[in-house]
Amino acid sequence: MTTATAAPPERARQRLGDRIFSRSTLIAGILILVTLAAVAAFLVAQSLPAFTAEPGSFKGDAENFWQYVIPFAFGTIWAALLALVMAIPIALGIALFITHFAPRRLAQGLGYIIDLLAAVPSVVFGLWGITVLAPGVQPLWVTLSEWFGWFPLFAPPVSGTGRTILTVAVVLAVMVLPIITALCREVFLQTPVLHEEAALALGATRWEMIKLAVLPFGRPGIISASMLGLGRALGETMVVAMVLSPAAVIKFAVLQSQNPNTIAGNIALNFPEAHGVGVNILIATGLILFVITLAVNMLARWIVERRKEFSGAN
Repeated sequence: MTTATAAPPERARQRLGDRIFSRSTLIAGILILVTLAAVAAFLVAQSLPAFTAEPGSFKGDAENFWQYVIPFAFGTIWAALLALVMAIPIALGIALFITHFAPRRLAQGLGYIIDLLAAVPSVVFGLWGITVLAPGVQPLWVTLSEWFGWFPLFAPPVSGTGRTILTVAVVLAVMVLPIITALCREVFLQTPVLHEEAALALGATRWEMIKLAVLPFGRPGIISASMLGLGRALGETMVVAMVLSPAAVIKFAVLQSQNPNTIAGNIALNFPEAHGVGVNILIATGLILFVITLAVNMLARWIVERRKEFSGAN
């Protein structure tokens, strides 16, 4: 007697909600790539006249576009790096305190304050920097130059107003601090509890547990948070335009009156009165800033991928 073979079960049909969600996420991902490509195409198309502009089209002593943009690119990277050097250690300390040391109520209150700090407009930070911070830190800059003036970074003469690239870096550090802190806090909270308990059970102190279990696990998140903060510092305009009296120079001294400008600050200061090829020149500097930001993000992604074994997200 023959037995009938059971027919293979039909593939379950995807529910309507799942199909809508899947296609929506696909469209959103494609839209991001299309937008990025459109921005890049616009910048490239509008920047082409700047690369062949006559020497008289550029402000200052620049004879071509590269001589014009290099000081601004230097100022952009220099100010952002100074801000990160100050912001990252403080952000890590705050995040670790909130997640592993502070009582629950205090940790919640500090978390809310940090999140609210991220919502303050950049123009408010600029006003605070020019009216409160710059006059307040000027005596400190004088003392710093008197003690460490032999070091090129703190070489005299010191600005009499306190409006220096180091003051701008302090303001930028305050601006990027909540971004880095909030992301690091969430990453530290994702550390496996078993890893922490195992370290403590083996006799590790609280700091040794953080060093052995929390920081290695959160390293990719720390890098990502730092790069996100760097992205905001690179593109900041109002603080630089309001606090500094910048110039197209390349110099590492951070306490003097003459300070390098940034690409974003230069665009904000000069775009209202630009015309003709001057507009193309400013757009071309924006293209350079776009490339710098893209390179920073690609570098961060490469670093995170190298450390992905420590990431709970990967």
